[in-house]
Amino acid sequence: MRVITVSGQQVHDGLALPEALPEHGFVWIACSRAYFQTELPLIQAALERLTGQPLVDLHTSDLLNPQLPSRYDFSSQYDLMVFRRLAQRADTAPIDTRNGKRPGPPVLQRIDTSPVGFAVFDRVLLSVHPADCAVREAYASRLLASAMSDDAGDVRSAGARGVPHSPADMMLRIVSHMVDGYLDLRRELSRQLDHWQAELLHPQTRFNRWDALLQARLALHQLEDLCDDQHNAIQSWTESLDAWGIGHDSAAVHEHELLKIRSRDVLEHIDRVVQHVRRLEHNTETAVQMHFNVQGNRTNDIMRTLTALTAIFLPLNLIAGIFGMNFEFIPWLHQASAFWWTLGSMGLIALTMGLVFWRKRYLARTGG
Repeated sequence: MRVITVSGQQVHDGLALPEALPEHGFVWIACSRAYFQTELPLIQAALERLTGQPLVDLHTSDLLNPQLPSRYDFSSQYDLMVFRRLAQRADTAPIDTRNGKRPGPPVLQRIDTSPVGFAVFDRVLLSVHPADCAVREAYASRLLASAMSDDAGDVRSAGARGVPHSPADMMLRIVSHMVDGYLDLRRELSRQLDHWQAELLHPQTRFNRWDALLQARLALHQLEDLCDDQHNAIQSWTESLDAWGIGHDSAAVHEHELLKIRSRDVLEHIDRVVQHVRRLEHNTETAVQMHFNVQGNRTNDIMRTLTALTAIFLPLNLIAGIFGMNFEFIPWLHQASAFWWTLGSMGLIALTMGLVFWRKRYLARTGG
């Protein structure tokens, strides 16, 4: 568990739950799902002490559920956001290749889509992460570094940079950091699928990774569904911002506008991920279709060549059949030079038809 107190541009890191809120600022309580389940009474008591309202039992169950899809919910005192991340696991299980089974791209096997839960109070942010969450540690380190840098007060900072002004702002920054983490996976996944597309279209390669390609397509479908849930959750959060009572304070109005802008920015990042996943899926399907089209063209070329060869040998077979008849009187049958004249005629016919078919490109080899 990590407890980070943000007061203005000052950020303090700790491990113990605070007894009171800072005079100005808010508190971020970040813990793993296992710690949240074990120390739930302690965390509920701290939330009631700091905010006057503990978590609802149903929301507690949502935060403990490792299979919950991305969703948004709210109560009178806080908002609940569950966001399934797209991260790369560091500890990857060994690949099972027994019984001739070939897995999909390794990068798809390393994608971790565990949910991260956020309870957003007015001055407290509670986040529940998977065990050893790299997103939490990376953002905490960046937050501490931003507090010590000269541009910590830059309100124009995007993504996970800068010091947030409220728990809602911090929640959006962490979500944006999780969405942007997909970019690292995108490059490796694109390289793997591009390699398969090259194998599919290479004329000298027999592609035999159909099971892995099918698993890749199924994984891309799952990523698209996951991103759609993310988009719906953030969209519901963005729409709920319009119902907030802001008043006429200029600073509060400005902060509220920044939340809307950052929410739309997160939505735009999710849309980019969805577009890339759909592009990969479309490219994969296009490569498969092109593969079968190329195979069909190669089959047509082979059949055309065989047909031309059959047409060349057809008159030769006819001549051989005529002179192979068992009649007693056949012209040239008993002449000494008949064999050579017949053989020369057959060769001339075959050469002439071969040249004609070559000129018509019936025997030409098409580039694959």
